[in-house]
Amino acid sequence: MKTFREFTEEPCCEDCYDHQLQEAEYQGKKVTLNDPKRSSDGKKKFYVYVKNEKGNVIKLGFGDPNMEIKRDDPARRKSFRARHNCADPGPKYKARYWSCYQWRAGAKVDN
Repeated sequence: MKTFREFTEEPCCEDCYDHQLQEAEYQGKKVTLNDPKRSSDGKKKFYVYVKNEKGNVIKLGFGDPNMEIKRDDPARRKSFRARHNCADPGPKYKARYWSCYQWRAGAKVDN
């Protein structure tokens, strides 16, 4: 049987998320890249401005606005991270990367 410490350890660390905040322009306004924010439009729970594979700045929405984030429960966090393959989060311009970023242990959700 696993101990509580073994159960709560994450297979991925902060080194998997190598983004830095940068300034850019999106549709004529200054935005901060790689900084997730809570959405108010009701379509998605969060959004983030990132550069896609072509180098264009895009607004990427992610998360279901009708669901709660319960990442502080170790069993739920482990299940979510396994289901979404968070050990290999993929490129920054995909929603899975940012969803896994929000579900890391001890993370704060930006308002």
